[in-house]
Amino acid sequence: MTRFNPESDVLVATIGRPHGVRGLVRLHAATDDPVSVEEFGTLHDEQGEEWVVRWVSPGVAALTDRNGQTVSDRTAVERVVNRRLYVAREQLPAAEEDEFYHTDLIGMVAVSEAGDELGTVVIVHDYGAGVSIEIDRGLIIPFTMACVPHVDLAGRQVVVIPPPMVEVEGDLDGDVQVRA
Repeated sequence: MTRFNPESDVLVATIGRPHGVRGLVRLHAATDDPVSVEEFGTLHDEQGEEWVVRWVSPGVAALTDRNGQTVSDRTAVERVVNRRLYVAREQLPAAEEDEFYHTDLIGMVAVSEAGDELGTVVIVHDYGAGVSIEIDRGLIIPFTMACVPHVDLAGRQVVVIPPPMVEVEGDLDGDVQVRA
């Protein structure tokens, strides 16, 4: 059993719903390259259980537990749906220049260009259309060079330039006006 360490473990996948009746799962990779999830070898969840992933088709995987037993039926898969799978930080390659692991950004202090503290990064959102960071004071900022021009990993700080505010007036049934 591997002990989960939120300070150093990095999320690489989430177990989704069953795929069929023979123990296959939809697996949602949290990596740029989903194939890398299998290449990490043994993964662990927050309960300390260990898993090995084997892709059988895009987005669909077979799971094997630490005893070498393959999850073999739909009922067993249903018991592990939504489990998050992690690797120890040491197993990951170093991030390239101007690339960051989401976990590195969480907890960083967000400051304006003038150095005024705006809050702390509490979560990184990635819905596929682009990454954004959420700051604990209610700001959600696109994680782009225009809005986050500098990330200081050693100093645990990000410089944030909020985009212009957009105000929408009206309702869904009538005319909508957008004011910048």
